[in-house]
Amino acid sequence: MGEKPRKLLVLYASQTGNALDAAERIGREAERRGFPASIVSTDEFDASSLPHEEAVVFVVSTTGQGDSPDSFKAFWRFLLQRNLGNYWLQQVRYAVFGLGDSGYQKYNFVAKKLDKRLSDLGATSIIEKGLGDDQHPSGYEGTLDPWMLSLWSTLYQINPKYFPRGPDVKIPQDEVIDQPKYRILYHKREKLEPKLLTESDIIQRARGMSPGKLFKDKSKPDCFLKMTRNEVLTKAGSTKDVRHFEFQFVSSNIEYEVGDVVELLPSQNPSAIDAFIERCDLDPESFITIGLRETENSSFNEEMITQLPIKLKTFVELTMDVTSASPRRYFFEVMSFYATAEHEKERLQYFASPEGRDDLYNYNQKERRSILEVLEDFPSVQIPFEWLVQLVPPLKPRAFSISSSPLAHPAQVHLTVSIVSWITPYKRTRKGLCSSWLASLTPEQEVNIPVWFHKGSLPAPSQSLPLILVGPGTGCAPFRGFIAERAVQAQSSLIAPVMFFFGCRNKDTDFLYRDFWESHAREGGMLSEGKGGGFYTAFSRDQPKKVYVQHKIREMSKKVWDLLCDGAAVYVAGSSTKMPCDVMSALEDIVSEETGGSKEVASRWLKALEKAGRYNVEAWS
Repeated sequence: MGEKPRKLLVLYASQTGNALDAAERIGREAERRGFPASIVSTDEFDASSLPHEEAVVFVVSTTGQGDSPDSFKAFWRFLLQRNLGNYWLQQVRYAVFGLGDSGYQKYNFVAKKLDKRLSDLGATSIIEKGLGDDQHPSGYEGTLDPWMLSLWSTLYQINPKYFPRGPDVKIPQDEVIDQPKYRILYHKREKLEPKLLTESDIIQRARGMSPGKLFKDKSKPDCFLKMTRNEVLTKAGSTKDVRHFEFQFVSSNIEYEVGDVVELLPSQNPSAIDAFIERCDLDPESFITIGLRETENSSFNEEMITQLPIKLKTFVELTMDVTSASPRRYFFEVMSFYATAEHEKERLQYFASPEGRDDLYNYNQKERRSILEVLEDFPSVQIPFEWLVQLVPPLKPRAFSISSSPLAHPAQVHLTVSIVSWITPYKRTRKGLCSSWLASLTPEQEVNIPVWFHKGSLPAPSQSLPLILVGPGTGCAPFRGFIAERAVQAQSSLIAPVMFFFGCRNKDTDFLYRDFWESHAREGGMLSEGKGGGFYTAFSRDQPKKVYVQHKIREMSKKVWDLLCDGAAVYVAGSSTKMPCDVMSALEDIVSEETGGSKEVASRWLKALEKAGRYNVEAWS
């Protein structure tokens, strides 16, 4: 009996795809050293078999508010079972790499708590956990590169048999070292059933076939929306362009609640799609199906046999982000194998090397170069479509807080969207794909927009719950829905008071929905003093000293405290990384002043509020 073949298990939990990229990179680097790896999402792994693994690397991301990715939740619940005991994983060696953003309070929270739990269950860590940081000049890779080198050399010391080729491996530059993970079948047109597909079926077919695993489960849109209004909220002289959009349902209505989030799938610029197809020498009219390539452990996959073919151009439009997202480092590495011009090959090899990492970051991520621009910069490269399907970033739906109320705005959905545009270090203007596309639409075009609805982190409050709302800038969006809804409820029943803190730069140019708030702050309105509530504004740039929402909260400390004592819930929303921390700290001050307790006691008091579902934060970057 020989030993059973050793394998490195890489378990990942990804929300946006970055942790999956990092996991695949760790797997590739292990295999190049002769150590076979399998890369599995935590929601597809049977957690009860963890004690039988010899070496496991975990790659987990933490979302802005310290939450774990959805795919991690069941796995984590399993690990928390009391009956597992502290010897359960005593045969297992592990390493944890986290992806987070140090701009947020709960930086890499998921990786930290996982690392502690594994150790409590008796597992031995191979090396200290690695914490990737979005704020690092090279993103998470700035930490991942040195962390991986340390992982390989430590594993090699533990057991040289892991790496038959040694821990430091040099890649031969001229051969393609990897195979693409997918294979594409092209279909003869005459064989295809001529039946007409609905728009929804086409989207489901394309996105169900796409490697972007993250949307397999919800490839079919919940419904379609059609724009009925596109209005600029900011005034001339503002540094921002914020829009109010209104939509109506096409065909079916979806029930939603205030505080919910809607995801929209944006359309890409048609001329850019055509340019990409031409640059890659593809036939836009061909029909394709996509499946996993055969490997030792999988035969020809049934998936491809059951798939219905789709037109190549439609597949690119609906699933491949060729115009806005920047490619990963691995894309440059694969490009280098297909470059026929020597100077291009050298440049691409340099970009893919550890030495070239910072230059690549300046060329690629900092400039937010699209796949199309990169391919145009290296004209000698002709990459096979299989690789493009694997490596072009997936076209992701963009999420927005809903700013309407189904009670006040039946059969409608309203959004409050800041139109994103910025100037790169090389003075190129870049625009956010989804927001600039929405801004360009008019109701007359009657474009059907595919959407998905889901719960955000702001649960709809019952009308008897007093509210303290903090929503500077576009953070006011969900609260427009809250207040419109309460105004309707107030016509027939008693409702609890609402305090709302709003902030922006200048009163004259950036005061979003000014008439709406002010009318509700008048006598008898939802935000009126008479109803026990209030409307408070902070215009940060209208005076020499900057004033923010947290300053206004402190000014109203007595009233805030009284409302908290009456059982109020706090809701905070906005697009800043720091603001939620500043608001939390203002509330800590108020609690400790009013109770005479320490900051620690106040902090615990607010944490208990959070646990009870009465402190909710939705922040977006």
